[in-house]
Amino acid sequence: MREHGGNLDLAQQRFGGRAEDWIDLSTGINRLPYPVGVVSARAWSALPPRAEIEALHQAAQHAYRTRAPIVAMGGAQAVIQLLPQLASPGRARILAPTYNEYAGVLSAAGWEVQEVGQLDGLAGADLAIVVNPNNPDGRCHSPKDLLALLPRVGRLVIDESFADADPQLSLAPEADRPGLLVLRSFGKFYGLAGLRLGFAIGHAADVAKLMAASGPWPVSGAAIAIGSRALRDDAWAEATSERLARDCIRLDEMARALGWRIVGGASLFRLYETPDAFAVQETLARAHIWSRVFAKEPTWLRLGLPGSEAEWARLADALAR
Repeated sequence: MREHGGNLDLAQQRFGGRAEDWIDLSTGINRLPYPVGVVSARAWSALPPRAEIEALHQAAQHAYRTRAPIVAMGGAQAVIQLLPQLASPGRARILAPTYNEYAGVLSAAGWEVQEVGQLDGLAGADLAIVVNPNNPDGRCHSPKDLLALLPRVGRLVIDESFADADPQLSLAPEADRPGLLVLRSFGKFYGLAGLRLGFAIGHAADVAKLMAASGPWPVSGAAIAIGSRALRDDAWAEATSERLARDCIRLDEMARALGWRIVGGASLFRLYETPDAFAVQETLARAHIWSRVFAKEPTWLRLGLPGSEAEWARLADALAR
């Protein structure tokens, strides 16, 4: 199992408590999720008809401001698993450090994988991967710079799993260009990771391949119903983006008061340099607050944003120790 946040079962084994006792800040998942409302019994009991899947695609095109072809899948991770099927194995370059599933999936499929530290280092790759905003440090690249890279690689994959609150960063409106594929995650911004919903947006040929590989029912009826509703709720998305921006400032101020250096972050998580991130993680864990640390960067601590005021108060109390 590769290193990830969200490993709350490990926290419980070490520090006790029920899952509901914990505040899980080890992921970049919105702690104030979209209110799902009523889901019909039919959404649970019937196979999703094609017309409803297409309605979900249209809702996603609305939310992501694109007319490019799109396909829904069981989370952005499901798209990553299918990337090797878009072309024969070749040379893949990944802008790193970043989400570690790309290297693992491509290597297992026979690709030659290289990690590079700068955007220009991706040039010449058969497949280039950029996470924008990046996970875990929040590094961002402008659409202009990414489009300039497109003719220098065979295929360019842009993972925009954390871009919902920063639509100006998105290449979704340009995703119908040959060789460009954009990945979006529903669960993070909408706080419904358990729904397992994500999208690939790209040129018609690539989307058709992914659609064929994902089968006739790639997402559940409940995911279609809730996703279609949420992706058209512009008022909720705007209010949530504004709240997340305020909360990022609030968490950064708490970190500065402790003498931590801000390494970076995105709208749903922050990354800090601390004297000893593993010691901080243990202190927080004793208060049943789970955070993310990195074996290769022992001073880095990543925190998601608390949701309710009660969660903010618990975090402030734990950090005061």
